[in-house]
Amino acid sequence: MHPLTRITNKHLLPIYDKPMVTYAIDTMVGAGVDQIMVVTGGVHAGEFFRLLGNGHDHGIDQLFYAYQERPGGIAEALSLAERFVGDDRVLVMLADNIVEESIRPLVDRFAAQDRGARIVLAPVDDLEHLRHLGVPELDADGRVVRIVEKPAEPPSRFAVTGLYFYDPSVFDVLPTLRPSGRGELEITDVNNWYVDQGTMELDVLEGFWGDAGESIDAYYEVNDFVRGLRRRAGGRPAG
Repeated sequence: MHPLTRITNKHLLPIYDKPMVTYAIDTMVGAGVDQIMVVTGGVHAGEFFRLLGNGHDHGIDQLFYAYQERPGGIAEALSLAERFVGDDRVLVMLADNIVEESIRPLVDRFAAQDRGARIVLAPVDDLEHLRHLGVPELDADGRVVRIVEKPAEPPSRFAVTGLYFYDPSVFDVLPTLRPSGRGELEITDVNNWYVDQGTMELDVLEGFWGDAGESIDAYYEVNDFVRGLRRRAGGRPAG
């Protein structure tokens, strides 16, 4: 997303008529999640506070903030939420993921799950695109065997989206992780730990899913979809 991200955090870039991060917040609040922690970093972190404030205008009951001092990966960012989560369960949603349908059914299924984790998949037809994503290998019963990052030969036609559900044991897993070759703690390692424990479940998203922060082309693809969706629904830009 360079050079756009020289002047602001990519999650504050506009998607049609709203900052990107507000779509993730609307998705979570619409699913009944009203206690949220925003984890961010860099020189533009204060802009999230200026935008969101205490969260009440966005339907959030309690909004907390954490600062990630360096780009240490999604798993490291999750570790900053340990005191916020406590002994509860947690939904992690990357703020550049835009989904069309409500995720409330996914939240309800995780709430009914005894323990473990849950990932959310989206079908992707473009084989070349899959080579740049996390891709699950599934067995004959549709359960996850493993998750592979950026596979040369994708083992399925599904991508792992940026929505993850974890029970409190995730905070026992995080300290055991070792940085990957790019120096980050990878969320895929967390997910594969749950796969190895036999406690990983999955859902497949219906409707549109887009990762607006993946590339400039993906960013405009998501913008085009949201603009078309709003216009079909008779919506107007917020002003």
